[in-house]
Amino acid sequence: MSRTARIERTTKESTVLVEVDLDGTGRAEVSTGVGFYDHMLDAFARHSLVDLVVRTEGDTHIDAHHSVEDTAIVLGQALREALGDKSGIRRFGDATVPLDEAVVQAVVDVSGRPFCVHSGEPEGQQYVAIGGTGAAYMGSLTRHVFESISFHAHLALHVRVLGGRDPHHIVEAQYKAFARAFRDAIAFDPRETGVPSTKGAL
Repeated sequence: MSRTARIERTTKESTVLVEVDLDGTGRAEVSTGVGFYDHMLDAFARHSLVDLVVRTEGDTHIDAHHSVEDTAIVLGQALREALGDKSGIRRFGDATVPLDEAVVQAVVDVSGRPFCVHSGEPEGQQYVAIGGTGAAYMGSLTRHVFESISFHAHLALHVRVLGGRDPHHIVEAQYKAFARAFRDAIAFDPRETGVPSTKGAL
């Protein structure tokens, strides 16, 4: 069974192409025009072991919002399509990930019922602009990304920032924790399939 998808979406603000292979090796080819977001999506691919291609062209001369949001929407749609009927997967995933002083817990339920709870970021994180190339990634976008992915992939997702000081670390730990939890949730459960699962192996 091939768990792959290719989704294209065009609006007045952006053109987005996303390709995913849920049974990949974490290979990523990402270009969104928002350098820090590229870094985060690359981290998601590497830690989820999802092969990911993202090509986004958007109105980054205005700001990063539309490009980031629209990419998250299409990524969620692609993950949902690639999951198919979800038969034989573990369904639940839970990961706690540190990045220096930051630590984040993410919990995923591939339930078919979209819901997102995002909590714990320090006050002021939403106003921080992060990035060195392309449009700046505003801290407020992180919650919006997870809400968009959750809604369009039909996931129940809980992300809790347990601690952190550096804005870059706080965001990156969230993407990595989500990736690790998602990786566990979509792994095949040997109790359901009769074959050993290696997706969640380190």
